[in-house]
Amino acid sequence: MIERKFIKHNVTENKIREYVLSTIGRAGVGDIKLQLTPLGEKIVIFSSNPGLVVGKEGSNIKELTSSLKKNFNLENPQIEISEVQNPSADAQIVADRIAGLLERYGTNNFKGVMHRTIGDVLKSGVRGAEIVISGKIPGSRAKTWRVLSGYMKKCGDLAVVGVKSAKAIAELKSGIVGIKVKIMPSDITLPDTVKINEQELKEISEEAVEEKKEVKEAEKKEEKKKATRTRKPRAAKKKENDKESKTIIGTEQSGTEEQAQ
Repeated sequence: MIERKFIKHNVTENKIREYVLSTIGRAGVGDIKLQLTPLGEKIVIFSSNPGLVVGKEGSNIKELTSSLKKNFNLENPQIEISEVQNPSADAQIVADRIAGLLERYGTNNFKGVMHRTIGDVLKSGVRGAEIVISGKIPGSRAKTWRVLSGYMKKCGDLAVVGVKSAKAIAELKSGIVGIKVKIMPSDITLPDTVKINEQELKEISEEAVEEKKEVKEAEKKEEKKKATRTRKPRAAKKKENDKESKTIIGTEQSGTEEQAQ
């Protein structure tokens, strides 16, 4: 079945992602994709620090290729590293950054870390971001702290497919702290977005102006017709009145002539 092939591909990709993240560590690794090619399997690692991922003289990549062959039964894995142009817009890089800051400086200023990172994320040009930290912070009882800024989709298919989400773990003396990061990118197309074409707008406006002119001309013609219709009966009435007056005058003259005789 074709569905099973897709599911198997996604499962292996997720396993490779987890394995690479566990072996490389927090070297600014973002997304990891698995591509099947005729020559073999191609693994693309997106990182903000490609030098740390490559290692000295490519030692990290050599170890990765050999371990991937053994653990995942890959014939010819080819690792390609691409640099992330905007690391503040990558959810995994942001989550690893927060975990590193908590492990290095502790949990005394964790709120400042959250607000500072979410400010940097919004400056990168995304629509919205959300950071959730849960664990024994700042006391001995576990709590959940959430910071949200911008526009974020919470339901629907767009919240699952369009929003980038990542998780990270910070190992502290008080215990393990979980970090969740959600970022809504700027290039996402919302279902309620409307694009306006300026040329079509001009054409529509010109057509509307022409239609208004035609309507006004038609109204003027109707007004002229009504005026001519009202004028005609007045002229006819004048003619009738003139005829009646002439007949009356004629009868009066005939009566006076008869009386004179």
